[in-house]
Parts: sequence; structure tokens; C-alpha cells
Amino acid sequence: MAAIADDRQRVKAQAKWVRMSARKARIVLDHIRGRTVPEARTILAFTPRAAATEIEKVLRSAVANAEANTGLDGDELVVEAAYADEGPTLKRWRPRARGRVNRIRKRSCHVTLILSEAPAPRGGGRRRTRKASAQAAPASEASAVEKPKRRTRRKAKEGAAT
Repeated sequence: MAAIADDRQRVKAQAKWVRMSARKARIVLDHIRGRTVPEARTILAFTPRAAATEIEKVLRSAVANAEANTGLDGDELVVEAAYADEGPTLKRWRPRARGRVNRIRKRSCHVTLILSEAPAPRGGGRRRTRKASAQAAPASEASAVEKPKRRTRRKAKEGAAT
């Protein structure tokens, strides 16, 4: 994987040993990856999963790190990377019938968020829409260039059947 060489500042926050499976955390992290911080906060506030509260704590921590350590504005940051790695699993057992045992795995994960400055908009020209280009052209040219209307699918079938 090639390293990206740009001058955007990045801020990282991590919550370790969160008592939740990494799989459950990844479902929520997929929703906020690539979004701005205000959007991510709104999504997490209205996500009913338990992972959303833990991830929101990490997001608040990352924003606080950005504001305190680098002087960035928290509302102008973007969630560049969001991932959950597996942590250690606590192994417990539960007694079952006839002297047997079932294993219980209490999983944990490490949640990591990386925030970066929003990319600067490119200085390219604006694209003209079809409507804008039609208004820019003189009326006589616009009527001469009009395309004939397409036949609907039903009419095409009827024409083919006859």
C-alpha cells in the first residue's frame, strides 16, 4: 500500500478493551467513516446500537485532542479512518445438563478513530448543466438541436408486433 503524501494534520483517539465484540462495533463504524464530525455525531446520537455510545466517546476524545493539541476546529474535521480490532477474549464456562460445560466467550475490542482536516476543494471550473448550456445558446440554435422524443417501450413492442 502506497503512503499518501499530503500536508493534512491527523488526530488519533483510541479506546482499548471495550467490552463488546469487534464485529458489533464495526457495523456502527461503517456508518460514520468518511463523514464530517457533526454528521458523525448526529448519526451516533440516533443509532440504537450499544456500540454507538462507546464510539461517540472516542469521537469526543479525538475532537478534544484535535482542539487542544493542534488547534484545529472540531466541526471542520472528517473521520478519515474508523476501525475496531479484536482485543483479548475472557473465557468463562456455564454448567449444562449431565455434568457438561458450555464455553462463554466475553469478547473485547480496541476502537480507533483517525480524524483529519477536510480536503481543500479543488480549483477546477464549474461544470455546466444541460439546462444552463441550453439557456446560453440562442433560441434558434436550441430548437434546431432538439432531439426527437423517444418512443416508450410499449409503443416499440406494439410497432414490432404489427
